[in-house]
Amino acid sequence: MKPTNRIEVAQQLTTTGLVPLFYHNDIQTAKNIVRACYEGGAIAVEFTARGAFAYEVFEALVKYANHELPGMLLGIGSITDAAAASLYMQLGADFVVTPVFREDIAKVCNRRKVLWMPGCGSLTEIAAAEELGCEIIKLFPGAIYGAEFVKAIKGPQPWTKIMPTGGVSTEKEDLKKWFNAGVCCVGMGSNLIKKDNDGNFDYLEIETLISATIENIKLIRANH
Repeated sequence: MKPTNRIEVAQQLTTTGLVPLFYHNDIQTAKNIVRACYEGGAIAVEFTARGAFAYEVFEALVKYANHELPGMLLGIGSITDAAAASLYMQLGADFVVTPVFREDIAKVCNRRKVLWMPGCGSLTEIAAAEELGCEIIKLFPGAIYGAEFVKAIKGPQPWTKIMPTGGVSTEKEDLKKWFNAGVCCVGMGSNLIKKDNDGNFDYLEIETLISATIENIKLIRANH
């Protein structure tokens, strides 16, 4: 059964350790990408709402996943205000990801017990987000801050859960660096959602990459 509150969703994301993310304005293409992620073993996908009428694509994806992909969590990303967060929760978003920390988004998500993951870049921001009930911090752009930043944060705050996004790769050594530093999961976009030489999405490659990445995360955790 699909999780129904923010604690369960946070646990699910942490258990798998990987959150693929993407945006596309074509509904059928978006469905194909979500299915490839699901078949590869990802139980959560972030749809980054970066285009006009993105809510129409997301609504179709939620209905599709609820009907065709049992247990799949669909989150919405790139949310920058409370009104947008409220809209996407009405459409069925299982979690909300933001590039910045905003108290107004925290409040509307908390009212619905929906997981929200704010982009934070300092210990002060992280602490402020956690005071408002944040379960998982989004570290963005991850490549700029790096694994050493995570390790430093986990020193005084070992309870903090961090998901780096932006610059995280599927390479085992890169994953090892992040998970050994203490992240609970990683977000990945273009390094997972691959296209072929003609510029078309390679759904089999996406599925294969996700499966291999999840397996590597399991191995890294088992050996840490």
